[in-house]
Amino acid sequence: MPSSISSLAVVPALCLIPILALAGPLLFRAVGALLGLYLRKKTDGRLSHILELTEQDEKKWREGRRSSGSSSSSGKDEEWEEVDTYTDGTSGNGGKGEADWDGVVGFFHPFCNAGGGGERVLWAAIRATQQRWPKAKCIVYTGDHDVNKDAILSRVENRFNIHLHPPTVNFLYLTTRHWVLASTWPRFTLAGQSFGSLIVAWDAFSLLVPDIFVDTMGYAFALGLSKFLFPEIPTAAYVHYPTISTDMLESLDPTSTVGSQGVHAGQGTGTRGKAKKLYWKLFAKVYSHVGASADVVMTNSTWTMGHIQKLWGPLRRSNRPIAVVYPPVAVSELEQEVEVSPQSEKKREKVLLYIAQFRPEKNHQLILQAFAEFVKTSKSPAAKEARLVLVGSVRDDHDSKRVYQLRLLVNELHIKARVEFHLDASWPEILEWLRRASVGVNGMWNEHFGIGVVEYQAAGLVSVVHDSGGPKMDIVVDVEGGFTGFHATTPSEFAEGFEKALSLENPLEVRLRARESAKRFTEEEFVRRWVREMEPVIGLNELKVTTEKRKV
Repeated sequence: MPSSISSLAVVPALCLIPILALAGPLLFRAVGALLGLYLRKKTDGRLSHILELTEQDEKKWREGRRSSGSSSSSGKDEEWEEVDTYTDGTSGNGGKGEADWDGVVGFFHPFCNAGGGGERVLWAAIRATQQRWPKAKCIVYTGDHDVNKDAILSRVENRFNIHLHPPTVNFLYLTTRHWVLASTWPRFTLAGQSFGSLIVAWDAFSLLVPDIFVDTMGYAFALGLSKFLFPEIPTAAYVHYPTISTDMLESLDPTSTVGSQGVHAGQGTGTRGKAKKLYWKLFAKVYSHVGASADVVMTNSTWTMGHIQKLWGPLRRSNRPIAVVYPPVAVSELEQEVEVSPQSEKKREKVLLYIAQFRPEKNHQLILQAFAEFVKTSKSPAAKEARLVLVGSVRDDHDSKRVYQLRLLVNELHIKARVEFHLDASWPEILEWLRRASVGVNGMWNEHFGIGVVEYQAAGLVSVVHDSGGPKMDIVVDVEGGFTGFHATTPSEFAEGFEKALSLENPLEVRLRARESAKRFTEEEFVRRWVREMEPVIGLNELKVTTEKRKV
């Protein structure tokens, strides 16, 4: 209860931040410094406790390992015995040896136990940080009160096959996570959730002030609050997608080139539409200012980098360029599970596979319309045997209603005998469809990256994807002078893509090329890029510590 009260009490104070900014930079910085000092004093005791606990857990872990023998059946413990080198061997961390830095890295990820692609990035990032800087303490700020540390780490191993070093990872539990839920803000959702992230970030800093603050969920306002309170603390951001983008703004205009795309397409007309456009533009300006405060910015794709560069780039004070760090995909696992060979080619069926959650932005209607056009107008043998398989999870009643509407559309298009729905399929079921299918489909406009498309490629499927976002710019590209799939925008273009993908003279050659393309998105490649971008952040912290020592 006290924590809840304190979080509510800080709401009026956070509302005063814009007023302080208008009052003058000196007053703004002074108030931020005082609040930051208050939080440091408040959390000093918890920091000491975490350091002691980490030391005790490390000792127990090593004793347990010695008592169980030097050999390990799984081999996962040995990776912590020495530090791997992922870059060129030079030290960018302020002069200390690679294994010497022992600071606290705070990872801001209120939904760390969700088990999605964003969480794979979080755990892979922590694992890479632990391996490169074994003495670093990784703190995760989470709102998952229903699970303890052991349960979270067990899920990480089972879900992602990522083994973390337990002694140096700890969890601090937030009491204010509901402030960032969309359901909390039925109106002005963008601004509401962003303001809510300020409350949750204050909650995090009230638990512990880290040496380095890393946002891995896209809460740019949390980065801004960190710089307001602790200007000297280095910050890093991993951006999965911009909260608002120039494409979103343009989509409101029905006359623009993207005026028919996205869930808000053409909504910028009339009084209400103009007000929405003004609101989005004002929000984009504030979003740009807080995001630009980050010292190091990583994005998950070229598309995301382009939009973040447009919004944050002109205002950034850091001279470190915004980098693309592709999210880790289980490419190796799919290569082991799905065979791509002349023998497996005989088992492939004329199946178009679309793996995606049943959400509006996934645009299943577009794919159904395209498939109906394909089977009705194409005269090729491939069209006669073709089937469309939709595999996806159903989260709630809204998703269930959406699936019902899609089934009605299938009936209206007279393709019921050719379309299959597989809801909440297990991983073994998904693997089986990846073995049987010939073509992988993605219909989402401006998919930020497209992990599912990489999985298509790793499984040897020929991709037919929307001509936008990550699938267009990063994934379904030419490799070794040859194509790996097709791009489309309209139902007719998708139908043409289906025709080409199912009528290839040598499909195995394209499948092998697609699999080779997927190797650019392995977990090993993610680790290499993550460490490269984090080294300057560690260096900034070391510089701060050295400066403070000189002052003393």
